[in-house]
Amino acid sequence: MADSVVSQDIPSVYEPSLFGTYSKKIGMWLFLMSDSLTFGALLYAYSYGRISTAGWPTPFHSASIINATIMTAFLLTSSLTMVLAVRASVQHDAKAQTLWLLATMVCGAAFVVLHGKEWSNLIAEGLTLPMFPAVPGHEANAEFANVAKSVPQFPSTFFTLTGMHMLHVTLGIVYLGVVALRRKFIPVLLVLWLIAWLGTPAYSPFHYGSHVLLLAAIVCGIILWLKPKVYDSSDVEVAGLYWHFVDLVWMFIFPLVYLMSARIL
Repeated sequence: MADSVVSQDIPSVYEPSLFGTYSKKIGMWLFLMSDSLTFGALLYAYSYGRISTAGWPTPFHSASIINATIMTAFLLTSSLTMVLAVRASVQHDAKAQTLWLLATMVCGAAFVVLHGKEWSNLIAEGLTLPMFPAVPGHEANAEFANVAKSVPQFPSTFFTLTGMHMLHVTLGIVYLGVVALRRKFIPVLLVLWLIAWLGTPAYSPFHYGSHVLLLAAIVCGIILWLKPKVYDSSDVEVAGLYWHFVDLVWMFIFPLVYLMSARIL
C-alpha cells in the first residue's frame, strides 16, 4: 500500500495578528490604556480639589522644586537609555542591550530614591496622612501641620497620585531587571529588600517600599523558575512601552503638582 501524501497547502487555523503586530505588544497597549484611566482619575481628583478648595496650599519651596527637577531629568535620561536598549536589541547586540537596560534601571532607581527622600522631608515637616506613623523626636513644622488639618484634600491627593506613580516606577525597574538579568536579578531584589527593611526606620517611605520589593522577588522567582526564557527584542520593546508611559505620566504630575504648587517668595 502506497504511503499517503499529506498536502502542505493546508490553510492556517490561526487568525492573523490584530493590527499586524504581536500579541504581547497589543496586551501592553491595552494595559496602558486601562492604566491611563487610573492616572487620569487621580489627576482629575487633584485638579478638582485644587479648583474647588479655597486656600489651596503651596508648600513646595525652592529645594523641593530643584529636587523634583532633578528627578525629572533622571526620568528623561532613562527614556533615552531605554530607546538605546531597544535599538541594541533590534541589532542583536546582547551586551549593549543589557548595559542600556541597567542604565535605565539606575536612572529609575535614582528617581525613586529622590522621591522617597522628598516624601520623608514632607512627612517630617508635618504634611502627613492619618495612616502615617509619627516621626519620633521631631517637631512638626506648624505650617505643614496646618495644611494637613485645614486642607486634608491636598495631602491625600498628593500622596496617592505621587505614590501610585512611584509604585509604577519601582515595578518598572523590577520589570527591566528581569528582562536584563533574568534569574540573577532575584538575589539583587532580596538584597535591596534587606537594605530597605533593616536599614530604614518604620516611618520611612523606604520601609514601606521594602514590602513591594519582597513581593516582587517572590513573584519573579516563581515565574522565572517555572518558565525560564531568554527575552528577545520584542520583550525589550514591550518593556520600553511601559517605561515610556511611566515617564509620560510624570510629565503631567511634575507641572501640575510641583510647579503649580510652588511657593513664590
